[in-house]
Amino acid sequence: MSAKDKLNLQQIPQHIAIIMDGNGRWAEQRGQERIFGHKHGVESVREAIEGAAEIGVKFLTLYAFSTENWNRPKDEIEGLMELMIDAINNEADNLNKNNVRLRIIGDTERLSERVKNKIKEAVDKLNNNSGLTLVVALSYSSRWEITETVKNIAIKVKNAEISIDEIDENLISESLKTNFMPDPELIIRTSAEKRLSNFLLWQASYSEFAFIETLWPDFTKETLFETINEFQNRERRFGKTGRQVQDDK
Repeated sequence: MSAKDKLNLQQIPQHIAIIMDGNGRWAEQRGQERIFGHKHGVESVREAIEGAAEIGVKFLTLYAFSTENWNRPKDEIEGLMELMIDAINNEADNLNKNNVRLRIIGDTERLSERVKNKIKEAVDKLNNNSGLTLVVALSYSSRWEITETVKNIAIKVKNAEISIDEIDENLISESLKTNFMPDPELIIRTSAEKRLSNFLLWQASYSEFAFIETLWPDFTKETLFETINEFQNRERRFGKTGRQVQDDK
């Protein structure tokens, strides 16, 4: 029996987020430049998207490029951006065929006009689709997102659009870049690193984490299904006791 066959399709997480880690190490293990790993990682992106769509996941967020990644060597950044343009060009038709909608979150003003234009074309092309929403975190960091949210709320207070007493958790959540989707139930990080790397810090308050040893270019649909299987066997308490959770069922 495959991992997919073992899934409880009534308990599929609505939102899964993935920190795609290990491209560079995968390439280095093969005596190649880091960009070689990024190129092979594109196939894993396709596997994750198709796998999520097959089982009814509503939102899949992929951490593609952080604000800290701008500090990487210039040639690697340029290679990543070219790879991103190629991936957008090559995958847009396939995403459209699979009824996938595309959203981008992040400080996209730092991207080149060429990259921004290609992204806009893809977003517009897929905008009317109604299946899985693919969210790409690009030039993103949670601290950047929260800082921008605080600024925007402060401006509204200054302009007397809201009062200080109206600021609560709901207002902050509604003011984040992710306000169009639920918080992730499951966050997966590949390559066995055990940290969030400035990713969805506010939204991850009650997320379940899966730190798996698989390097990103080796990630497949089966890897996704196996990880969701393990997630479905956990008891999610949200501050309650185990007894309370059982009594609520």
